[in-house]
Amino acid sequence: MTEWIKIGQLSDIPQRGARCLNTPIGKIAVFRTAADDVYAIEDRCPHKGGPLSQGIVHGAQVTCPLHSWVFSLETGEAQGADEGKVQTFALRRDGEALLIDASFALAVAAE
Repeated sequence: MTEWIKIGQLSDIPQRGARCLNTPIGKIAVFRTAADDVYAIEDRCPHKGGPLSQGIVHGAQVTCPLHSWVFSLETGEAQGADEGKVQTFALRRDGEALLIDASFALAVAAE
């Protein structure tokens, strides 16, 4: 059974913006699109370590602020000619509440 942790409200994140969670595995960026969809991905570009939470959100993608690599918020895959992937995390809405799947934290605790 999935354990969900409340991390905030939808209104805590501006449309086409992001907020970060500090976790035992590093920062997780939580994004809100213009359509109010929400996604959670690793907040580190695999190219040069740029903070994806500071990137530009367009559709269900984010562009790294350092070197303009584009990543799918849905899959974490680099888009276009770029290669690489960032980790994605299960996130859901319960009304305005945002909840993240706690399994990443449980996996760290088991190590």
